[in-house]
Amino acid sequence: MNKLTSRIDKERLLLGIAAPLLAIVAALLITALVILATGKNPGPAFSDMLTYGFASDSQVYILNKATTYYLAGISVAIGFRMNLFNIGVDGQYRLAAFFAAVLGGALTLPGWLSMLLILICAMATGAVWAAIAGVLKVTRGVSEVISTIMLNSIATAVIGYLLQPGKLAQLYQGGTVVATEPLPSASHFFLIDTGASGELDGFIVIAAIVGVAYWFVLGRTRFGYDLRTVGQSESAATASGVSVKKMVVTSMIISGAAAGLIGMPTLLNESYQYSSDFPTGIAFTGIAIALLGRNNPIGIALGALLWGFLERTTNHLEFQGYDKEILGVIQGVIVLCVVIAYEVVRRYGLKRQQHKVGAELAAQAAAAPMKKQEVA
Repeated sequence: MNKLTSRIDKERLLLGIAAPLLAIVAALLITALVILATGKNPGPAFSDMLTYGFASDSQVYILNKATTYYLAGISVAIGFRMNLFNIGVDGQYRLAAFFAAVLGGALTLPGWLSMLLILICAMATGAVWAAIAGVLKVTRGVSEVISTIMLNSIATAVIGYLLQPGKLAQLYQGGTVVATEPLPSASHFFLIDTGASGELDGFIVIAAIVGVAYWFVLGRTRFGYDLRTVGQSESAATASGVSVKKMVVTSMIISGAAAGLIGMPTLLNESYQYSSDFPTGIAFTGIAIALLGRNNPIGIALGALLWGFLERTTNHLEFQGYDKEILGVIQGVIVLCVVIAYEVVRRYGLKRQQHKVGAELAAQAAAAPMKKQEVA
């Protein structure tokens, strides 16, 4: 029995390793073909990406980018585990960052208390905005995809209306930038000085805590078990006494609260105010990263680092004479290859398991008449 268990574990391990390896090899091959099609040699391009990407200043840049992307991936993954597609993360984090910036600029409290209130405001705003889609789904049957897309548009309109001089924003830099009141220096989150390589955002610590909380709650608590059960089979969850509607709304609220933190590294560690050039589209990157990481906190972290690495290195390739569109091509190819590779490996593993079960049943059926003869 131990030998059989050991063999199965090894096979699962090999299948788990085979999927990302297959995806990486396929992505490299397709990317090489794309670079060749542009008339360039892929060899020097890959070599330059590795050299530049592992430079000390690039590592700091990648970690700062990965912090934001990791939070985006976690917020999307919470919905995915419930079989919910929370596209509204984009509107949730931008609206949360805006109101958090407005609140932070108006506070005159001690720094630690101001930062705490800013974080609470951001999480509460994201949670409330996501809850709207959850309530619409369970009470009116509105698809969360449709409702969150519309909520994204509404969030954009609300921010555009309020981010104007005389309302909740002012003109800065000689009247060229419209932004909220800057946060007091006491409300700035700490930075980690790495010397000549630059400063690492201290919010990476909060991102790590969020990842641990995600792992613990979803993998080690009854609530997490119920959430995963509803995502896999609503009928089974209902039969076990779980309220599906309550879990849908709750998971959307938690996903929105996590989304509220996405803009905090930028707000508390970099810009210290919300302006018209505040980063957008991060949530859609989070969807890709959640898919890359298979909704696993460690996998999402690796996906976030990979995304940061690609942004850093492919932007550098543009200065080396390569087409700037290569970044989008590489990102799209990697996502497609990962999704396809995992599905291929999953189906292969399922067939292997079915064959084993069939062989064991056949062996038992063949042994049954012999046992009867021995007994007779």
